Amino acid sequence: MANAQHERIEAYLARLFGYAISLANDRETARDLVQECAVKALSAGRIPQDEAAYRAWLFRILRNAFLDRQRRETGTPIIDNDLSDVEEDAQIWRYDDRMISVLTVRLGLTRLSEAHREIIALVDFGGFTYAEAAGFLEIPRGTVMSRLSRAREALLETIKESNVQPMPRDERRAMK
Repeated sequence: MANAQHERIEAYLARLFGYAISLANDRETARDLVQECAVKALSAGRIPQDEAAYRAWLFRILRNAFLDRQRRETGTPIIDNDLSDVEEDAQIWRYDDRMISVLTVRLGLTRLSEAHREIIALVDFGGFTYAEAAGFLEIPRGTVMSRLSRAREALLETIKESNVQPMPRDERRAMK
C-alpha cells in the first residue's frame, strides 16, 4: 500500500516542482516545498481516490506549505534572482532555440506578480483545466480565464521587452 502511494506521488513530482518554482522563485525552496508536500501527503489519513481530486489535493498541500512559509518568514514573497544555474545551462546550450525560449520564459516569469505566476503555473505547467484551477483557488471559472489571459499578456510583454533575441539561422550555421 505504501509503495503504491509513493508511486502515485512520484507521478506528480515534476509538475509539483514546476509549480513550487513558480511560487517561490527559488530552486532550493521549491525542493523543500515539494518534500514537505510529499511528507504531508504520505502521512495523510484521507487521500482522494479520484485522480483529478488527488492531483488538486497535492497542489493545494504545496500551495498551503508555501503560504505558511511566507507567513512564518517576512510576509513577503520569497524571490531569488540568482540565475547562476540558468547561466550555466545557457553556456551548454548556447545556440539552441529551445533553451533560449525556456530561459526567456523563466526570466519573464520572475518579473510577473505572484498571482500571475501562480495561474500560469496551474493551467499551463500543472495542466489544470479552468474549472479545476477555479476550484483549487476557490474563485469563479471566469476569473481564472481572465486572470490567465492577463498573466499571459504580461508574460508576453515582459518577453518582448527583454533583450533576448533569437540568433538568425545564417549566423548559427556559421558558428558550427
